[in-house]
Amino acid sequence: MRAALLAVTASAVLLAPAPVPAAAAAPAPTAAPEATAAEGSTATPGSTAARAVRCPRVAAPAVSRPPRPSPPPAVPQARVVGGAALASSGLVVPAGAGAPPAITATSWLVADLDSGQVLGGCGPHEYGTPASVQKLLLAATMMPRLDPAQTVTVTEADMNIEPGSSAVGLVEGGRYTIETIWLGLLLNSGNEAANALARLGGGPDGAAGGVRAMNEQAHHLGALQTHAVTPSGLDGRGQFTSAYDLALIARACFAQPTFRRYALTEQATIPAQPAQRTKGFQIQNENQLIYRYPGALGGKTGFTDLARHTYVGAAERDGRRLVVTLLGAEPAPMRGWEQGAALLDWGFSLPGDASVGRLVEPGELTATPSAVPSALAAPGAPRPAAASGPARTGSGWLWWVVALSGAGVLALLGGLLWHRRRRLPGQIDNGARPP
Repeated sequence: MRAALLAVTASAVLLAPAPVPAAAAAPAPTAAPEATAAEGSTATPGSTAARAVRCPRVAAPAVSRPPRPSPPPAVPQARVVGGAALASSGLVVPAGAGAPPAITATSWLVADLDSGQVLGGCGPHEYGTPASVQKLLLAATMMPRLDPAQTVTVTEADMNIEPGSSAVGLVEGGRYTIETIWLGLLLNSGNEAANALARLGGGPDGAAGGVRAMNEQAHHLGALQTHAVTPSGLDGRGQFTSAYDLALIARACFAQPTFRRYALTEQATIPAQPAQRTKGFQIQNENQLIYRYPGALGGKTGFTDLARHTYVGAAERDGRRLVVTLLGAEPAPMRGWEQGAALLDWGFSLPGDASVGRLVEPGELTATPSAVPSALAAPGAPRPAAASGPARTGSGWLWWVVALSGAGVLALLGGLLWHRRRRLPGQIDNGARPP
């Protein structure tokens, strides 16, 4: 029995999370003068403020929505990625900065795409549900892997999307270039396009391998609070992200010239499929920022009943490129992209050296093997909804440790029970399994 206890203890030690290296802290930020302290709130571990400061909010009409999913337990090491001040559940802005606009989003962040400096945020490391802005993680992962000129065939599995959800209009058996599928994904948020791209870039495991690659990419980027379950952003149990993580993902996307070109494309043609007797048709970019905001670089909209409105947008002004991310917004009195535009205006009004933290660089956190994505983002999350086999993530080594340790414990217990039964020959095996 002593050996069994030693095995269990060894397993617990191996599975204990090690700290994630925190990025260098920025000069102490302060709350905007107009903001008020949140009632009953306290500082998050690592925060420079004594109390979380309430973010400026505007009232939104009441809506009926499914119950919010329970987020994973907070991991203090993940909340300070980018700087200790970003651990706040409330407002964090540079000292002396004016208050940001009042919006309905529950969390948001504004950052410089080039320098990586974070200009401000509201609960930047709070968990949120991504909806279709998750497609940016798919783009950051698969765009470098797939040849846009290659022609591929859409499968029955690609068309397996939630009835009534966003679709671009691809047809089973249709043949399209990968570039056309990317345009369907980014302009019209096609969920069948997301399934196809995840499958095409997922290797032998298909879409399941694509989702696994997305989670590995999130880990590489330092997005430790992001866990993908579906490639499209359709709601899935255990699927979460944060405003900070979305900024890391968006920065990786906008670093790719092909993505920048797609993001600014206003319309595209989905070609006819004679074999399926379907005509060609035009699609338009649904991101209103590119039409209505001077200097817009593009981005991505998102919505589900559960996530509400989510948004990522970027723009350039006087040679300065900023990105905004927001989660949990309502469309009234301002739509998601309008809330993003208001935050971009606020960001451009700040001095070039304004900062409350920074976006970590790709690969910066992976130098330390302790930063395990699923252990930090969504412990015990189920396999991807579109998976045809077991999902694997960068935390696979943890499960091997659990399996080996568990096998050792069972072997020891089995030996003890066998030994005991030898001493009690009259005992009858009733078929009960050990607990």
